[in-house]
Amino acid sequence: MVWISRVCWRKYGNFVDNLRLYVRGGSGGMGMPRLGGQGGTGGDVWVVAEKHLTLKRVKDRYPKKRFIAGGGSNSSIRALKGAKGEDVEISVPVGIRVTTDNGQVLGQLDYEGDKVLVARGGHGGSLNSRFLPRKGQLRQIRLDLRLIADMGLVGFPNAGKSSLLTALSHATPQIASYPFTTVRPEIGKVMYTDHKQVSVADLPGLIEGAHMNRGMGHQFLKHVERTKQLLFVVDVCGFQLASSTPFRSAFEAVQLLSKELELYNKELLSKPAILVVNKMDLPEAETKFRELESQLEKQEGLGDLPENMVPVSLPHFKHTVPVSALNGLGLPRLKDLIRQSLEEQNAMEAERPHADRLRELRREVPVVALMIFMTLICFYICNLINKPHC
Repeated sequence: MVWISRVCWRKYGNFVDNLRLYVRGGSGGMGMPRLGGQGGTGGDVWVVAEKHLTLKRVKDRYPKKRFIAGGGSNSSIRALKGAKGEDVEISVPVGIRVTTDNGQVLGQLDYEGDKVLVARGGHGGSLNSRFLPRKGQLRQIRLDLRLIADMGLVGFPNAGKSSLLTALSHATPQIASYPFTTVRPEIGKVMYTDHKQVSVADLPGLIEGAHMNRGMGHQFLKHVERTKQLLFVVDVCGFQLASSTPFRSAFEAVQLLSKELELYNKELLSKPAILVVNKMDLPEAETKFRELESQLEKQEGLGDLPENMVPVSLPHFKHTVPVSALNGLGLPRLKDLIRQSLEEQNAMEAERPHADRLRELRREVPVVALMIFMTLICFYICNLINKPHC
């Protein structure tokens, strides 16, 4: 297992998805006690989302990874209130989560132009501080890239995820007949005849124990969190990672993948999911696929795995699709189902605010009706009191 981690790290090192930076706001300017002048506030440090940028480029552009904003100007006879220090803006890719070393989330940059304040400048010297300036805020921050995609391919090594992505889109990930050929996330675009596009992320293959960061599991699993839906990809004939590891059937692979996601973040299993059964061109694939369908329907074979490896529940697969990434079998249907599933989810999300507002109105109606009724009663009583006697 250690050997796997070393290999993954060496190859994965070219792809940077997290970065640690030193940031410091500018110091405030000196005040002027004689005239009551106030020093300028120090500059701030901001993180700004920009398209067509990678964390590796940020790392190469700023090898020292230190960002210090300008200091505020001192108060002077010509300018009793000193000028504010110059701000510093750090351009980063879209999809960055900014956190401190202790895990505090400072912000999420999901769209181009989003900004997060990461270090505030110090106040200038004034009467309240005996005209002495304050230093700027100092922080060590982490930039954590989480890929944003419509669909995320999840599977064990050599399940055919990269071949599937190539067949569905124009991405060209590394493909070979040995495990761990995908060592960094790849995103492909599935194109439709009406120019609709769907982004699909090919995530590096997981191994048993990925939730404990084995084989750099956390580096890969975090990208699953930002996808709208999941495509579970399994080999219809099962797989064996190495000669020293047990053989896993397709049904066991589904269980183990579900368990890894459940232990990392159980909310991932609530995402809409499609099960893709790959390599249907192999001998006896039809028989094995029917066997898998029966096991999924009846939940047979759950006891074949150790208790700690069985998930509490399997994802609710909207569709189970047999395909062959090699010869294209089932791919047109899979493309249609992917689009249909995403459009259904988008429609539900669009209706959700209206449904929430309708529920609020239903709660408000009895209160409003009671207020109207009480107003009418008060009006009637006032009329009785003020009515002149005959």
